[in-house]
Amino acid sequence: MRQVDFSPLYRSTVGFDRLFNMFDSLTQPESAQSYPPYNIERLGENSYRISMAVAGFSSGEIEIEAHRNQLTIKSDKKAEDTEQTGDFLYRGIAARAFERCFHLADHVEVAGAELKNGLLHIALKREIPEELKPRKIAITAANSNSGKKTLNIEAAE
Repeated sequence: MRQVDFSPLYRSTVGFDRLFNMFDSLTQPESAQSYPPYNIERLGENSYRISMAVAGFSSGEIEIEAHRNQLTIKSDKKAEDTEQTGDFLYRGIAARAFERCFHLADHVEVAGAELKNGLLHIALKREIPEELKPRKIAITAANSNSGKKTLNIEAAE
């Protein structure tokens, strides 16, 4: 994979360091992190859901933390913590510690989390503040007789 050097951009931009750091971390090869498997779904225009397969974990063994624009899901469960009634001939259900991080876009907040049937569902909602939403601007025209007059524009069919 080709490495990209963002240092020239650091000299000419202010306040974009978080964005460049995110690009740097995304271009670094991951250490084959594939556990636990997960899905990211878009449920609507402003709602998302992360579903993570965490079979063998209870809700008390999983920690979810949202800090600024980063969501971290982790568990410190050790393999020897599982109840063992006999010798395993094959162990396909992993019960090991993990940590998964997701970078969230601006104004995306965690709405809730639910553990059901071995799947951890984390609901995410984008809530744009009112001052950042688009707003309609009234058009006024100066009238020589009365000063200001509201101009109504209707679409012709």
